[in-house]
Amino acid sequence: MSARRTVVTGGSSGLGAAVVDVLAARGDAISVLDLKPPHESADVADVRLVDLADPRAAAVALQEAAAALGGLDALVTCAGTDACGELGDVPAADWERVIAVNLVGMAAVVRAALPWLARPGGRVVTVASTLGLRALPAATAYCASKFGVVGFSRALAAEAAGRPAVTCLVPGGMATAFFDGRDEQFKPPPDAHLNDPRHVAAAVAFALDQPDGCEVRELVITPTGEPSWP
Repeated sequence: MSARRTVVTGGSSGLGAAVVDVLAARGDAISVLDLKPPHESADVADVRLVDLADPRAAAVALQEAAAALGGLDALVTCAGTDACGELGDVPAADWERVIAVNLVGMAAVVRAALPWLARPGGRVVTVASTLGLRALPAATAYCASKFGVVGFSRALAAEAAGRPAVTCLVPGGMATAFFDGRDEQFKPPPDAHLNDPRHVAAAVAFALDQPDGCEVRELVITPTGEPSWP
C-alpha cells in the first residue's frame, strides 16, 4: 500500500506506540497526539502534546497535526485511560476523566478530522475493548466509555457510508504498561496470557489496507482463551 499521512492518538506508549512502529515501517508519515512525547527511537514526523480529556484542545491538535503532515489519510484513536474500583469508591473527577479521554476526546478528534477524511480513501480506526461488549464489576467508567466507543463507531460508519471508512477495533488484554500502578486486585494475574501489542497493531494495518469501497466494520482480536468476551 502507498504511504499514508496518519494521526495516532496515544501514540507514545502501549498499543499506540506499536501502531506507530508498524505504520512507520511501511513508510507512513505519522503525527502523534499524546500527553508525553514518544520514545526517541519512534519514527514520527510530528508530535502534538495535548491532554485529550480536553475536547477543544484535542480538536485543535488534530487540525495542527493534519496541517503539519500536509493533509490526512487516516486516524487511529488509541488514547485511553482507566479508573478501577466500585462506583462509590472512585473519585468523581477520576471517573469523569475516563469518559473524557476514552469517549468525548476521541469523538472530538474524529470530528476535527472529518474535513480531511470525508472522501474515498479516508480511514478511521477507533479503539474500543472487549469491555465495550461485556461488563465487569469495578469497571463502570471503562465499560461506559468503551461501550460508547462501540456505539459511536457503529453510528459513524452508518452515517459516513465509507467517507471515511470506519473500523472499530475491539482488543482483548495486551502486555502493555496500561496495568501499571493499579492495585494488585485490578492487575492481570502473573500467568495471564496477553497479546503482544505489535500483533494488535498489525490488525490496525490490515483495516487501513482495505481497498476503497470495502471496510472492516468491527475487528475483535484477543489472546487465545480471552475471558472478557461474551
